[in-house]
Amino acid sequence: MEDTVLDFGEEDTPPKPPVKYKHPGVCIAHLFFRSAALITYLLCGILGVGFVTSFIVIILLLSADFWCVKNVTGRLLVGLRWINRIKEDGSSVWEYESRKDPSRVATAFESRLFWISLIVFPLIWVFMLFSTIFGLKLQWLAVVIVALILNGANLFGYVRCKFSSGKEMGSAASSYFGGKIFSTLRSNPDLLVAAATTPATAAS
Repeated sequence: MEDTVLDFGEEDTPPKPPVKYKHPGVCIAHLFFRSAALITYLLCGILGVGFVTSFIVIILLLSADFWCVKNVTGRLLVGLRWINRIKEDGSSVWEYESRKDPSRVATAFESRLFWISLIVFPLIWVFMLFSTIFGLKLQWLAVVIVALILNGANLFGYVRCKFSSGKEMGSAASSYFGGKIFSTLRSNPDLLVAAATTPATAAS
């Protein structure tokens, strides 16, 4: 008979809550630039700030957001990265990268935060596009179009990257199980003989 020793009060210790953030700074960066660009756009129109100054500030924020989401936050929060290369003949080639190390996977909350913000902000800029057109604020149209292009490019790239990585995982799983079946049959040829003779026996 063995005795089990517990520290006093250990039985009353509540379980630790699941960790929501593994990359809090990355989550802030993912939301900061795109939120700052949208807020600057709204405030400049309300406060009457000069168009040239507003245009430069918003474009800089949108460019920083595009680079940060494409190269940093997507890689750390969802383990994906997309690259579009232009060949010498002018054709474009899409390349996708996905994280292979399961120990570095971000939390489910961070993944949801990434995808929700990636989808919501382009929709907001679409609303701003119609608001600019119907409000006859045509000078701001260039800003909204640039925002749509940059936000839409990241959305399009990551959606394609998501589906592409899923196909790669499916083909890798198929290759793995196919290889296991082949190695099993090669090491046990009697199984193949039994499988071939079973239908003939059943038919007779």
